[in-house]
Amino acid sequence: MTRHVAVIGGGISGLAAALRLSEAGVAVTVVDQADRLGGKLHTRADGVELGAEQFLMRDPAWGPSGAMRLVSALKLEHLLEHPVAGGAGLWVAGALRPLPTGTVMGVPGPDTDLVGVATLSDGDVDRGAPVLAPREDRSVGELVRERLGDEVVTHLVDPLLGGVYAGRADGLSLQATMPVLHRFLGREHTVRAAVQRAAGTSRAHQPGTPVFGTLRGGLGTLVEAARAELERRGVEIHLGMPVRDLARTATGWTLTVGAATEDAPRAARPWRLDADAVVLAVPARPAARLLAPTAPEAAEQLGGLEYANVGLVTLTLPGVDLPALSGFLVPADQGMTIKAATFFSTKWAHHRRTDGSVLLRASVGRHGDHAVLQRPDAEIVAAVRADLAKVLGTALPEPASATVTRWGGALPQYAPGHVERVANARELLAELPLVLVGAAFDGVGIPACVNSAELAADLLLRAWN
Repeated sequence: MTRHVAVIGGGISGLAAALRLSEAGVAVTVVDQADRLGGKLHTRADGVELGAEQFLMRDPAWGPSGAMRLVSALKLEHLLEHPVAGGAGLWVAGALRPLPTGTVMGVPGPDTDLVGVATLSDGDVDRGAPVLAPREDRSVGELVRERLGDEVVTHLVDPLLGGVYAGRADGLSLQATMPVLHRFLGREHTVRAAVQRAAGTSRAHQPGTPVFGTLRGGLGTLVEAARAELERRGVEIHLGMPVRDLARTATGWTLTVGAATEDAPRAARPWRLDADAVVLAVPARPAARLLAPTAPEAAEQLGGLEYANVGLVTLTLPGVDLPALSGFLVPADQGMTIKAATFFSTKWAHHRRTDGSVLLRASVGRHGDHAVLQRPDAEIVAAVRADLAKVLGTALPEPASATVTRWGGALPQYAPGHVERVANARELLAELPLVLVGAAFDGVGIPACVNSAELAADLLLRAWN
């Protein structure tokens, strides 16, 4: 008998799960309330990214990352591109400085040069026991402030974590955001020794090999290739279709799909979808809402996860010289609107312009800071231009083009205890043919999302074999 799985969510996690399951001969239906696939992957018609722009090439064990496995499976290796610019910068005390090396997500090791960036405190001493007790999870900021001082958190850890999560170190879990470092903090007696061990263990960043990659034409190419392959396999894809209800039946699940309003087009009105199993590839709160009637305790574990809103400002500027950097980060105490900028036309060869203009993108918005994203587009663009002019040391011309992209609920904020809460939810769901996948549960970034999806799909497949 052919099994049927409903995948709720058409982001990269849902697509990767659908690919894995359909490859094994499972009938799959993908449902998403958005009018397009890809979730946070969104490429403009000219190939410029309005969402994620790159992915890690390797995992820490030196195998291909989840993203690269997907690229290979979809036969897109010929489109691979790697950054051509140097490292990133850090704007501190009115100067653009090289981003210190020898860190794990900004947490410095024993050889990290912090001159001009931060002053270390003398709290990172051997206290006769590992830094963390067994099963202990703390916020990154709390631990690093205690051991290494406030400036290390404010000027280095916060900007790096903010670049990935748009959050603040004081609210983010060590175990969820830095699992390898968290493991060594349970073995080593100082933070810097744990950083050294963690950095030495990972082989994802080996000298002489590309760390990051993207696809020429944009990451939307990955989404379209996934869609084409799914459709070739007979997978049904329904867009603009919210899942209103998820009910457990004697043999599986029944989903109520479609718009709730009476004036919705006939094709979008509620209809029923029966499935043997469900893949929930949606953010935590929608997942909790759908689970509440059937698995209220699991829903309670998931419903409290907060998200950060993010804004991206993409500018084409004529006649501007950019530093030989991929971009720069800005600590929150530097009095700027932007928190980071990427020099697309410097970082990526396929984004270089022949007309003398440059392409760059600035990021605004941190967790808990809603004011900047409530401003009109023109005001956000003006604030970004003023910040960039300060960093670049020159007045900037009017942009040839400017796009403001707002991502509401973009990035999950993993508070301490997140890993345990997700594990508890999955344990409560273990008897049901339902799996949780995606950034809400297992980490941000394309590789983490693909890993999450493939592991969950394999769990379902093993249960049926």
